[in-house]
Amino acid sequence: MSAPSRFDRGHTDDLMTFLSASPTPYHAVASAAERLEKAGFRQVSETDAWEGTSGGKYVLRGGAIVAWYVPEGAAAHTAFRIVGAHTDSPNLRVKPRPDTGAHGWRQVAVEIYGGPLMNSWLDRDLGLAGRLSLRDGSTRLVNVDRPLLRVPQLAIHMDRNVTADGLKLDKQRHLQPVWGLDDTVRDGDLIAFLEDEAGLARGEVTGWDLMTHSVEPPAYLGRDRELVAGPRMDNLLSVHAGTAALAAVATSGADLPYIPVLAAFDHEETGSQSDTGADGPLLGGVLERSVFARGGSYEDRARAFAGTVCLSSDTGHAVHPNYAERHDPTHHPRVNGGPILKVNVNNRYATDGSGRAVFAAACEKAGIPFQTFVSNNSMPCGTTIGPITAARHGISTVDIGVAILSMHSARELCGTEDPHLLANALVAFLQP
Repeated sequence: MSAPSRFDRGHTDDLMTFLSASPTPYHAVASAAERLEKAGFRQVSETDAWEGTSGGKYVLRGGAIVAWYVPEGAAAHTAFRIVGAHTDSPNLRVKPRPDTGAHGWRQVAVEIYGGPLMNSWLDRDLGLAGRLSLRDGSTRLVNVDRPLLRVPQLAIHMDRNVTADGLKLDKQRHLQPVWGLDDTVRDGDLIAFLEDEAGLARGEVTGWDLMTHSVEPPAYLGRDRELVAGPRMDNLLSVHAGTAALAAVATSGADLPYIPVLAAFDHEETGSQSDTGADGPLLGGVLERSVFARGGSYEDRARAFAGTVCLSSDTGHAVHPNYAERHDPTHHPRVNGGPILKVNVNNRYATDGSGRAVFAAACEKAGIPFQTFVSNNSMPCGTTIGPITAARHGISTVDIGVAILSMHSARELCGTEDPHLLANALVAFLQP
């Protein structure tokens, strides 16, 4: 039996391709599914009866994907090893009535999604992508990946105090992008434009989930190219690593004592409360149906869940050279220092001592270093899908990730080595 090949810097090259192909959660799960298909996985429908056969399977629901690999001869009570992540990122999303404008400018009405660093969206060339719902009940992905929109900043001559007082943005008035010139606002213009882009007839689109994205591609940065700048690393970096790790384990031919799983959810940035979010029933339903499809009972389900461990993988904060005082003085995660273990005793992260031991064992097996992140006591701590997963499903969960800078910016920054170090740790976790 052979082990999966060890990921190297080529994994980071592939991450950059994945980021470019995934401007929205819908595109991200489609990209992940395509990669899993190449590893032998097949899609199953939630409306069909499931067979208990071995092999790789996945479910797509909106901007979420759950994929799992059943080893040959796996018992109904076989526990799961889960890599959890999320597909959504803070951005500007199109409103139900998108066509607006003033003073000869054509604009698109947008709503703020999540908690973006709003200044990072100013004076940036933006594309538009998402999901179109059609009259016949089907959906179509669309991606205008070229400069289409721009949120212009007010010139300093009209805001003389901006340097001294800082930039102050009103979410309603100051973040509506322009996309042309016209004295007349016509309802339906934007959707008609997207119908043309998608090769659809006029009037076919009856619903939409659309969002802006930076069209600047990911790039290596620095004297020695030791950094990567790119969009949506929070948290497509983890989605990509989890997909690669699951595919590698499934094709390794190794004996697997657990059923490896990838669960990438939507709507983490807004609380996870949706049918595709971590606080919804998607993961639990898939795991239960997997047990029952193999002839299991409720007792088998309980046994499987009791032995299950989830690594909730999300980006974290690298120590910032200009704001080091904002970090805990004894915990300074560095880029290219290996994945981070996130700890918060108030359960904003789900990690405890036993979870640390599981992650430490995976990193030791993979031969990689890891670091620990804990917030400065004077700073409120963020959270992840980790505590939600632990509480909703009663499974042991550990919060981990990769340390980055500029989190929630339209363009974030990580180390070149960390993505493949994370992927190697995930392989070792899924295939202990």
